[in-house]
Amino acid sequence: RLVESGGGSVQAGRSLRLSCVGRDDTYGNHCMAWFRQAPGKQHEERAAVAAYGSDGTTSVADSVKGRFTISRDNAKNVLYLQMNNVKPEDTAMYYCVAVGPRSSAIRALNVMPGAIPFANWGQGTLVTVSS
Repeated sequence: RLVESGGGSVQAGRSLRLSCVGRDDTYGNHCMAWFRQAPGKQHEERAAVAAYGSDGTTSVADSVKGRFTISRDNAKNVLYLQMNNVKPEDTAMYYCVAVGPRSSAIRALNVMPGAIPFANWGQGTLVTVSS
């Protein structure tokens, strides 16, 4: 029910915007987040890079602070990840995730991926950054 788009191949320093559409309003009151899985990493090593809390707060991981911004359009059920000044180390599969109801953004950044039901994950969109 979560469908990501916007991935692709870009050069370092460029910008990219990922989108995630919720096919219904099941996750309307959920904290939403973007996780990423780098090449060669396992599912358990997926890391949250940005989150939009149920309380409207946002938070981003230190590794992308100042470059990535998360936003949400509740009317359209769309979650965005604006990625600026991308780096080769940003290369990964990016997943849109419904972390859960009543969760703050900061808490969502520290949730273990295995604690989130499989059904709450999108299929992912691949971002490849070349130097």
